[in-house]
Amino acid sequence: MDRLLSMRVFQQVANEGSFSGAARKLDLSAAVVTRLVVDLEEHLGTRLIQRTTRRMMLTEAGRLYLDRVNHILDAIDEAHALASAETDEVQGTLRVHAPPVLAVHVLAPLIAGFRCLHPNVVLDIDVDAPSNPSVEQYDITLMGAPSDFNGNVIARPVIDSCGILVASPAYLKRMGTPHQPADLAAHDGVRLRMAGTRTPGWTLSPVVDTAAAADGPRKPFAGSPQAQQNPIGGPVEATIHPVLWANHTDTLLRAALDGAGITSLPVELAAPYLGSQALVRVLPDWITGRFTLFAAMPSRRFVPRRTQVFLDYLIKETRQRLEVAMRAGGMPD
Repeated sequence: MDRLLSMRVFQQVANEGSFSGAARKLDLSAAVVTRLVVDLEEHLGTRLIQRTTRRMMLTEAGRLYLDRVNHILDAIDEAHALASAETDEVQGTLRVHAPPVLAVHVLAPLIAGFRCLHPNVVLDIDVDAPSNPSVEQYDITLMGAPSDFNGNVIARPVIDSCGILVASPAYLKRMGTPHQPADLAAHDGVRLRMAGTRTPGWTLSPVVDTAAAADGPRKPFAGSPQAQQNPIGGPVEATIHPVLWANHTDTLLRAALDGAGITSLPVELAAPYLGSQALVRVLPDWITGRFTLFAAMPSRRFVPRRTQVFLDYLIKETRQRLEVAMRAGGMPD
């Protein structure tokens, strides 16, 4: 027997003063209403309703039981409303996890605009870069991964991107401009250290026009128009002399801006500096890899409304900001 249903039926019978009235209110047959009340009485071992051919009335046990049932069902309805509000209303705390470069360059620029639209949402952002982020502990986890990433997580792609080589005009004036991957051997490298590894060079891939293969609004980023036909061939290994190792992209960016050497940056991060000519693209016919920014979630079921709204805002705004930055950097999108 469904105890909760029996309690609701008993409550409705008492409120309506009849079994038939309760049946109409609950959209049940009179026979089902009668059976549920009888089953409840048998379960409790006492009569709750005194019935005659002309009227019905609650027994003393029925009145006491109804008083408690009203409190219980009110509490259940309140709990249901609170839980549903977590899913349906744009309010509450949204927990987001992101590595430093994404927190600074993707999340932070969105916060003020999102808060204007949804002032009842509090953002709680954890910034670090573990090798295996705990997706289950957050509403959204931002992560960069190769474009063919197929990890065992629930994730939506935000943008497709690629890495490009850049350096400051002062560095190139001092050291010269490389014209082919082999020329990098004579240059200083500002290198990202990944998970304790120290690879002295880059695997460079020729730029190709992959726009035809892009699905939906996600856009791959090409390099120079003259490289669209891919006349160069396949990937090559390029060695460079590292003068700086860091596991922090903003440190590499600052060092490159100050003329420390050549570094690899995500194209969207480099684009504004290319537009202002604070950085110059090196070997524009080559990229250092393709990757996708993903927003991972712990589950597809019962996603709170605040998470859905923020994720939609994140994707829309990030793509729009990226298009603006690419145009400012004089790069095709």
